[in-house]
Amino acid sequence: MSSTGPAADAARADIRALMEAKGHAVDNARSAVDRLEAAFAAGDLVRTPTLDLELGDLMRALEQDEGQKLGGKSAEAARFILKAIDRELDNA
Repeated sequence: MSSTGPAADAARADIRALMEAKGHAVDNARSAVDRLEAAFAAGDLVRTPTLDLELGDLMRALEQDEGQKLGGKSAEAARFILKAIDRELDNA
């Protein structure tokens, strides 16, 4: 069952805006994940099994050693996974 109400709508809008923001896909993905986790913690959105899987995939794509820059493959993976998260947001 998806979350309803102004807080859920605002969280979805915020997350989508972060996903579409100008800038590097990896930075956008991290910002979107932070906002999504905050929405879960506040109870504005509910965590779905699909979102859990997609977030796990995204976090693996964003893993890096300290001081290491992520390459194009990570950015492309982040963009792909963010599109999947965007589709699932309406169920959260």
